[in-house]
Amino acid sequence: MDKKTNAPQNNFIMHPTNDVCFSGLMENPVVRKGFCAAVLRISPDEIQDTELLPTHLHREYVDDKLGILDVLVRMPGGIKINMEMQIRDFEFWDERALFYLSKMYTGQLKSGEDYENLQKCIHVSILDFVHFPEDNRCFRTLHFRDDDTGKLYSNKLELQILELKKLPPEVRTEEDIIRWMRFFNGKSREEFENMAMSSEYLGEAYEVLQKLSADDKKRIEYEAREKALRDYNALMNSAKRRGHLEGREEGLKEGMEKGMEKGMEKGMEKGMEKGMEKGRNEGIHEGIKLVRRVDSLHDKGATNEQIAQECMISVEEVDGILGTGHFSS
Repeated sequence: MDKKTNAPQNNFIMHPTNDVCFSGLMENPVVRKGFCAAVLRISPDEIQDTELLPTHLHREYVDDKLGILDVLVRMPGGIKINMEMQIRDFEFWDERALFYLSKMYTGQLKSGEDYENLQKCIHVSILDFVHFPEDNRCFRTLHFRDDDTGKLYSNKLELQILELKKLPPEVRTEEDIIRWMRFFNGKSREEFENMAMSSEYLGEAYEVLQKLSADDKKRIEYEAREKALRDYNALMNSAKRRGHLEGREEGLKEGMEKGMEKGMEKGMEKGMEKGMEKGRNEGIHEGIKLVRRVDSLHDKGATNEQIAQECMISVEEVDGILGTGHFSS
């Protein structure tokens, strides 16, 4: 390709994590062949051809699911590879990946066909976020296995998960799948130029990337997707901030209510304690006064009946007080 003719006038270069760019790369048969070979861990020479299949997930870019665009490829022999570029994490991501892998597998059979016609299906998720924070592995392959023996039950269903954010520092000798991950994670023209020299397939990918970046129509689609993603992120961040503020206000309100409730409860408890203590002290004081008055009247020669009438208590109470001893006045 004549780079001087096809290169954009400025230094603009698309990022492959944008699904417009990613799908454009996979539309090229050489690029598709190179990446599929890396996914299958085989030499591209072993692949004669690949077929890009239509998928119902394709929609108009403005209305499409943000950050998601499936590329469905059929390999010689019938193996199907479904690729997706996913730039944001969301709840139930694992369930979604299993759903589309299962749908791809079961969708192979038409009415009346035998199960033996089912071919291997691979779902490749290229993630621009960390999904497995518990380790540093940047790519993994998952199958159905026996829980006890670890023996492979079937290789017909396969998940491959590539986490771009966990790419290790570059080394001279790397697996092809890592080199493709580095390409998808590229951010500058210089990075792509350096990677293009490592293989003919990455070189082809860089050629396609330059063409996409110089295509006015593709650039409009690309920038529309970037804007949609920025708007979405802004809305999500705004919602999070609003939720945080509302949660804080609710927390403060609840805290104040609970504080007032506890304060009132504590106040009532203290009030009751003080009241009881005051009542007890007053009762003791009044009791002492009563005993002294009963004792004084008794010393003056008053009968128990007279004392009871004078102190407004019963004769039995007078008898009880006098029976406990006398207080000196």
